[in-house]
Amino acid sequence: MNRRRTTPRPAGLPPPAEVTIAHLGSEADGIASHPDTGAALFLPFTLPGERVRATATHKRGEGWGGAAEILVASPARVAAPCPHFTDCGGCMVQHWDDGAYAAWKSALLADALARAGFDNAALAPLVRTVPASRRRMDLAIRRIPGGVILGLHAPRSTEVIDIGDCPMLAPALSALIPPLRALLRRLSSPRREGSAVVNLLDSGPDLLLRLDGPPNTPDRARLADFARAHGLPRISVQVGNGPVEPAAGLRPAETRMAGVTVIPPPGGFLQASAAGEAAIVAAVLAGLPDKLAARARVADLYAGSGTLSFALAARARVAAYEGDAAAIAALRAAANRAVMAGRVEGFARDLVRQPLAEAELSGFAAVVLDPPHGGAEAQVARIAASTVKRVIYVSCNPIALARDAAILRGAGFRLLAATPIDQFLWSARLESVCVFGR
Repeated sequence: MNRRRTTPRPAGLPPPAEVTIAHLGSEADGIASHPDTGAALFLPFTLPGERVRATATHKRGEGWGGAAEILVASPARVAAPCPHFTDCGGCMVQHWDDGAYAAWKSALLADALARAGFDNAALAPLVRTVPASRRRMDLAIRRIPGGVILGLHAPRSTEVIDIGDCPMLAPALSALIPPLRALLRRLSSPRREGSAVVNLLDSGPDLLLRLDGPPNTPDRARLADFARAHGLPRISVQVGNGPVEPAAGLRPAETRMAGVTVIPPPGGFLQASAAGEAAIVAAVLAGLPDKLAARARVADLYAGSGTLSFALAARARVAAYEGDAAAIAALRAAANRAVMAGRVEGFARDLVRQPLAEAELSGFAAVVLDPPHGGAEAQVARIAASTVKRVIYVSCNPIALARDAAILRGAGFRLLAATPIDQFLWSARLESVCVFGR
């Protein structure tokens, strides 16, 4: 007699249980309590109010991560627009009614500010961006027998999901995926794995290939042909942790920031969408003090290649600080070409290891900061201890924002404005601009 083989469950896991999803957490997982232990269950792709059969699969913090079988679906559940939904980890809430989804996105910012001590914060209306507008893609590459996988990682996994297109991406980027996959099949590298970062600049898609082996002479010819065939101004290559080197260059890889032409470094930071960038810039400028002296100075921390610096220069002199040497070099070069060297100064500085000290901050009428995902705890502590009276914080991580905003509140700052900006559609990420004053 044949018997069905089953995989034994790891020891210590709670038994499967029927539960009701209470709410969505900060990572877009549905959260419920296990009826036997009271421990939290984190269940992706579920919605508030749904009745599910939950199966814990792994420890997660003080609770359990797992999977869920939907027993009673939420009336707010809708069909996801992408065929890769649930396989790809890029979008976690495509299955939620737009109104409920938008309310949850705004609540991410309100909850972060409440954790920082700013209860019942008055938020500006959520700024929405639209699908097919993302102008940056970072795709994983895996070499497999007979071909190449090119795509995004599965949720919380190193597995790469092969994708044909993506409803989030600008059409020019989405259309590039199939021919890029075909190109990679013909290259000698990557031998095992790599990545392809593409920024859609004003002059066209700018490609950086991170590889695990150097391209040979035929590879370089193929890269040049690919750039010509698909309108890429530049293709660059980085092998391992080595330097970024040009592989093909047809014309300058340019984009404009507040009217200033910038040539960003290959793979350099670029706001996810043009509309999102415009909303961030508008909220930052609105957060500056109403009256600035003719020679007022503003600090732009984590300035990148000048996304905010050149916009701020219309209102004040700008001291831009950035730890990435290539990015700050691009900012300086752009300022020189635009004859703005006296208006925008660029300083190479690692603000994590060497934050601006209290004395260095004392001369600024405002400090603007747009830190990476982990926030800017060390720098914010120095700002809090300084005499700075206006801080404009651009965040892509509500958890880090809550921590850093609490430091400012402890130093006597009030929340003057808060704007949520949804440029990471259907994900748990939220951009925001918060203005603090004292």
